[in-house]
Amino acid sequence: MTGATGYVGSRLVPELLEEGHTVVAASRSLSGTQDYPWNHEVETREFDIQDDAQVDSAVAGMDAVVYLVHSMKSEDFARRDREAAERMAAACQRAGVSRIVYLSGLVPDGELSEHLRSRQEVEHILLSAAVPTVVLRASMVIGAGSTSYEMLRRLSERVPLITPVPIWMRTRIQPVAIEDVVHLVTRALRVEPLNDHFDVGGDDVLTYTELLKTFADIAGLRRTQLLVPGLPLWVVATTCSLIAQMPRIEVNALVESLRNDMVCQDDTVREKLLEDGYKYLPVGEAIRRALELSGAASTSHGGDVQGAAPTDPS
Repeated sequence: MTGATGYVGSRLVPELLEEGHTVVAASRSLSGTQDYPWNHEVETREFDIQDDAQVDSAVAGMDAVVYLVHSMKSEDFARRDREAAERMAAACQRAGVSRIVYLSGLVPDGELSEHLRSRQEVEHILLSAAVPTVVLRASMVIGAGSTSYEMLRRLSERVPLITPVPIWMRTRIQPVAIEDVVHLVTRALRVEPLNDHFDVGGDDVLTYTELLKTFADIAGLRRTQLLVPGLPLWVVATTCSLIAQMPRIEVNALVESLRNDMVCQDDTVREKLLEDGYKYLPVGEAIRRALELSGAASTSHGGDVQGAAPTDPS
């Protein structure tokens, strides 16, 4: 698994271990997983996605690769992600890997942000390669520690009683709980290998302004929204970055995507991947559990995957 120490990966590892998988965590450092409670249960291999030899070594002997690589922290993330995907696809083919699972983002109609165009480009590279790939196009992921959730939480908690909201943020989104994302990744490793992309979103479709209100209500915050016309994206992104104290590049990518309706365009994931009888977590319940302190052990066996973890970025 690449990205085992990231947000999704750290919550996925315990589930894969519970499912009986032998997990190999690819990390820049052999000691990179030592702060995680599952460290002694996985094998660690040194891994730099820009190093051909290390990528080959990391995937050697693997039946499947869970690919959780995104380079949003750098200005040239699109180039980095493109080259990384090409390198991984070639290495998996040489190693005889049976499948790749890639976590991507929804691709809406209309003009795409640079961030979403990059995700789509990576999809195309992997789906066009020799190894069957399942691409999960996830909408906004709800769970403590998720970048998009943390921006939502920090903006809600730190902005005063009256919250200015750009009119263009009234686009629709279809959030999905991290619990559901983890379930779908594990299912993609269990079914027969597929080569296709699937839209992933929960049952709730709402506007971002409605999501802000939902969070405020659950968190017990009194907030009045003031819709403001004419606010350019760069102003909103810079302001959000300063208030949330989060990296500008990441926040800019998230804010830019809010200009589009981020909703699922097909529902075939329920037929092809979702376990029979499985119910998506309602967005209100996902937020409530993310806010509870009991989720502090979410990266260990028996913890609440929706909750925060000591290893999450501060």
